[in-house]
Amino acid sequence: MTIEEMRRLKKERGYTNEYICDGSGVPLGTVQKIFSGETRSPRYDTMQALEKFFAEEHYAVYSGPVYDYPPEGERVVVKEGGALSAHNGIPQGKHTAEDYYRLREHERIELIDGVIYNLATPTTMHQFIIMTLMVELELFIRSRGGDCIPFPAPVSVHLDGDDATVVEPDISIVCDRSRLAGERIWGAPDLVIEVLSPSTRRKDMTIKYQKYADAGVREYWIIDPQNQKVIVYDFEQDYLISLYTFRDRVPVGIWDGECEIDFASITDRMAEIYGERQE
Repeated sequence: MTIEEMRRLKKERGYTNEYICDGSGVPLGTVQKIFSGETRSPRYDTMQALEKFFAEEHYAVYSGPVYDYPPEGERVVVKEGGALSAHNGIPQGKHTAEDYYRLREHERIELIDGVIYNLATPTTMHQFIIMTLMVELELFIRSRGGDCIPFPAPVSVHLDGDDATVVEPDISIVCDRSRLAGERIWGAPDLVIEVLSPSTRRKDMTIKYQKYADAGVREYWIIDPQNQKVIVYDFEQDYLISLYTFRDRVPVGIWDGECEIDFASITDRMAEIYGERQE
């Protein structure tokens, strides 16, 4: 497989350099140089790792199984990549917000371009990170005033202002209060934060990354507890990417860096609670 073929697949599948780095094991700086054209003749072992990565379908897109409504009163079971029991069949890609709200009564799901995805039950560590971030963000907002409001999941976000996509980011910060429509958010939040889990990693780093960028989200954070890193995408600054560790202070771009999240303190608190068992 040539580098040009990999570039084509990278574009078609919506891969980020960080996602390729995570999936192939090739260092991020090397990936950036290869796909920017700076490195034209990568090492043999690097090419092998990349070829193996691109030879597999790493993106979590459903290929067409049918999701159907269950009989009235029965529990809905949604599995990653699976389908519901057959009743009133609706092909993937044709679902609407009406389907989302009906199925959401039974399971945690998201709707992206008419496709329904399962959301795994979060771990205690996942929820601890979200809670800690929410406290820090809310304290900053209250100290400065203004119209921004942070919302933790589960809050339904009609990302494109339509009924084809309804997502539930781990944290959404909305500064334009006209986008609050009752119990829902109508349109793109200013800042979205997702905490990765094994079952959502690919979707958060590819499909949702592109959806957030296209919808007008100003800033997108991906928090990766497994690798203890934070990836920040500044969509207002030509898709500027900043990488941080769990020992860094991470500035919030939508507030010009006046608010910083001290991930070292979060990490220390997690170590106190969980010891070395941080997943």
